[in-house]
Amino acid sequence: MNANIAGFLRASTQRHPDAVCIIAGGREYTWGEIDRAADDFAAGLVQRGLHAGDRVAMLLGNCVEFVIAYYGAARAGLVSVPMNPAYTSAEVAVLLADSGSRLLLVQPETRQVGEDSAAALPGCEVVEIGSDEWDRIMATGQGAVLAEVMTPPEALALLLFTAGTSGRPKGAMLSHGALRSNVEMLLALTEPPAVVDEDIVLIVLPMFHVYGLNTALGLAVAAGATIVISDRFDPKDALDLIAARRVTTIAGAPAMYQAWCATPGVREAMATVRLLSSGGAPLPSRVFEQFEQVSGLRIYEGYGMTETGPVISTTLVSGEPKAGSVGQPLPGLEVRILDEDGGEVDEGDPGELWVRGPSVFAGYWPDGAGGPDGEGWFHSGDVAYRDEGGDLHLVDRRREVILVNGFNVYPREIEIVIDDLPDVAEAAVVGVPDDETGEAVTALVVPRRGATVTAEQVAEHCATRLARFKCPTVIRVVEALPHSATGKIAKGRLRDVYGDSGYGS
Repeated sequence: MNANIAGFLRASTQRHPDAVCIIAGGREYTWGEIDRAADDFAAGLVQRGLHAGDRVAMLLGNCVEFVIAYYGAARAGLVSVPMNPAYTSAEVAVLLADSGSRLLLVQPETRQVGEDSAAALPGCEVVEIGSDEWDRIMATGQGAVLAEVMTPPEALALLLFTAGTSGRPKGAMLSHGALRSNVEMLLALTEPPAVVDEDIVLIVLPMFHVYGLNTALGLAVAAGATIVISDRFDPKDALDLIAARRVTTIAGAPAMYQAWCATPGVREAMATVRLLSSGGAPLPSRVFEQFEQVSGLRIYEGYGMTETGPVISTTLVSGEPKAGSVGQPLPGLEVRILDEDGGEVDEGDPGELWVRGPSVFAGYWPDGAGGPDGEGWFHSGDVAYRDEGGDLHLVDRRREVILVNGFNVYPREIEIVIDDLPDVAEAAVVGVPDDETGEAVTALVVPRRGATVTAEQVAEHCATRLARFKCPTVIRVVEALPHSATGKIAKGRLRDVYGDSGYGS
C-alpha cells in the first residue's frame, strides 16, 4: 500500500472530479483542478532539482496555494515545513537553518521576512505564490510526467517546529503513516461521523498548525468534503460565511466559541451546522454551556499534541459531548495514566498521560531524540485523570508550556529574549488563565541593581524579536523572584509570592 498522504486527494478526486473541493477568496475549485495543480507543483519541483526527503518551508496563511503546495510536496516525496506567517525574520531564520530547507514559499505579506531570513542560508530559494517564479514552477510541471513512487509509512512527510523548554525550537517528525492513521481513526467514528463527503467544512484554523492541517484539512480531503477556507477569524464575518456557504462542520478553538457567545445571530447563521469540534486548548465549561444556550448546539471537545498527529482523544468517540472532558482515546491508540514512579493510578486520580499508537511521531529532528520509548510509549508531560465513565479530563501540564489560542508558547524562549536587555537581571514568564485566549503570557522582570527597566521597554524589545502571540500581554517589574535552594527560579512559588492579582499590569 502507498502510504503517501496525497493519496487522500487522489482518491477523493477519482470519486467526484468535477465536484467543488475548495472555496477560497470568492472562487470555487474542483477536485480535478486541485489534484492537477498538486501534480504540476510536484513535477515542477522535481524538474527544479529537488529530491525526495528535501524540505520545503511554507510561510503562508490559509489559501488554496497552501493546499496545492502541501499535497504537491508530499506527492514528490518532499517534506513540508509549515511556519507561522506571524514569525519574525529571526525566528524563521532559525527554523530554516535547522531544517535545511531548499525552498521557502511566501506570500506578499511575508515576502520581506522570508527574504531576510533566507539570506544567510545558501541554497534556500524564496518563491512567492502567484509570482512569475511560482507560475514557472507550475508551467514546468505541466509538461512533465511524475512517476508515482510507493511511499512507505515511515517516510517523513511533515516537520513541525515547537519550541523546547530550553527556548530552542524542536522539529517534530511526522511520517506519512502517522498522519494517515490519525485521519483514518477519525474517519472510523460514525456516531456521529467526524466528516462525510456531503459536508461543507469551514477551515479558519491556521493550516500551519497541526490541528488545522491534519484534523481539519487532512480529514476533509480524505472524506471528500467541500472545504471553505478563511484566512482570518472575525466572529461576525465567520458567521456570514457559514450562513452564505451553508457550512455543516466546523473545527474550532475555544477562543472562537467564546467570541461567538457575544456575537448576535449565531443560532440563525449556524442553522445548517451539524457538528462542532474544539481543540488546541481546554474549552472552559462556562463557554461550552453558554454556547449551547446561544446556538442550540453542543461542542465536541478533543485533545491532542503535535507529536501525536494530533488527536489523542475526543468526545466523538462516545458520541456524547461533556463539559470539561476531552473524551476517550481514538480506536487504535493506547493511553496510560501513570504516577511519578511509573505505576498505574487509581480511577479518578491524576497522573502523566502516556500514549502509544501508529499516529505518534518519530521523535525530534533530525535524529529522533525525545520520541517514544523502547516500547513505543510517548510521555506527553500532560497530567490527566479518567472519570467513572472512562472519559479523560486534563488537569495540568508538567511542562511549562503556555497555550495562547491553542498555540504553544514556551516561557524559556521569551525569557531568553528579555534577558538580552542590558538592564535586566532576570525574568520569569508564566501563563495565567485568560477568558479570551485560554492563557495570557505574563512576564515578571527584575532590574539589575541600580538600573531601571520599564514595562514599555520590555514590550518594545519583545515585539522586535517575537511573534505577536508570544509577546507578554502583562509585564510587571518586581524587586525579586523566589528561588529554590539550587538558585533556580521557583515558578511554583510565584503565585504564593505575588498572588493571582499580582499579575496585573
